Amino acid sequence: MQTFDVVIAGGGMVGLAVACGLQGSGLRIAVLEKSPEPPLSLSDQPSIRVSAINAASERLLQKLDVWSTILSQRASAYHGMEVWDKDSFGTIAFDDQQQGLSHLGHIIENPVIHRALWQRASACSDVTLMAPSQLQQVAFGDNEAFITLQDGSMLTARLMIAADGANSWLRNKADIPLTFWDYDHHALVANVRTALPHDAVARQVFHGDGILAFLPMQDPHLSSIVWSLSPQEASRLETMPEALFNQQLSVAFDMRLGLCQLESERKTFPLMARYARNFAAHRLALVGDAAHTIHPLAGQGVNLGFMDAAELIGEIRRLHQQGKDIGQHLYLRRYERSRKHSAAMMLAGMQGFREMFAGTHPAKKLLRDVGLKLADSLLGVKPLMLKQAMGLNDLPAWLR
Repeated sequence: MQTFDVVIAGGGMVGLAVACGLQGSGLRIAVLEKSPEPPLSLSDQPSIRVSAINAASERLLQKLDVWSTILSQRASAYHGMEVWDKDSFGTIAFDDQQQGLSHLGHIIENPVIHRALWQRASACSDVTLMAPSQLQQVAFGDNEAFITLQDGSMLTARLMIAADGANSWLRNKADIPLTFWDYDHHALVANVRTALPHDAVARQVFHGDGILAFLPMQDPHLSSIVWSLSPQEASRLETMPEALFNQQLSVAFDMRLGLCQLESERKTFPLMARYARNFAAHRLALVGDAAHTIHPLAGQGVNLGFMDAAELIGEIRRLHQQGKDIGQHLYLRRYERSRKHSAAMMLAGMQGFREMFAGTHPAKKLLRDVGLKLADSLLGVKPLMLKQAMGLNDLPAWLR
């Protein structure tokens, strides 16, 4: 029987961030990951799964001492953002220099972030990485949780953290109800080469039945696309001949970057909003996709997860320093209140945004176009929107 203070189920980006953040706190941490450890070197081909890392997440990754590693591999700072409504005058643009910033964020492949965090966690003396390993049973006792793995080994922990994704085994085991709704959209992701350079600008176009985003990668002519569409349309686009797809994509994007050419496979996945009824329970805390999933429309999913990690790291360290029981639900309520509020605000914002940009009814179209134009031209609106997008009003005290 191995004894730990904190056992994290899930060695993805958010779970590893928590583990790295607890290094040096005097707590013993284990991370259980069902996949084998990531390969030592990155693939030559950029991954089609990327994240738009905002300023708040950047600050966390700096604190965890992985940011320089990420930048030395493949990361692309973006300096502008453009959003427009197809076939109309509604448009809004952001520029970092106008706002006195060095950049608006970074587009980074998920495997790059994951590998940097894995290597950091491997070097942490307080962290034990167990991969591949899978949970078989868990029982929440008064003073600790009793864990059995599929290979028969047994562990105890004062606190378990569910970082095991949207279909969290641990959340289900703890009988935490889930509120969810289907966006009735699938996301199609791929990497695309464009005739014109992207100039480090992230672009997004809304058309009645979908949303298409081009995220600038390190190569000036390479972008990662996220195309959110009805399930039927997504599967049609996923399987259509490449030449036809390139043509339809270029047109859907208003030829902003000239002709587009596929550089990777196309993958689609369903989009669901999920919101756990509780983000904490007796001897358990939920982080990342185990607690919430949102529409990829603003690329905020992983940033929300990283802020869960940051808040929980601060809270566990504080409780431990004060000699309190880190697994007591009473003490974890502070983490829960803070993060439930942030996730609810983000989910509501995304839902409102999606409703506003869905459909081609002329009155609705006029309303949103006027709204975009006003937001673009009214003094003081853009800095507020940027602050929100950069996550700087959501930072836990220890990161400020």
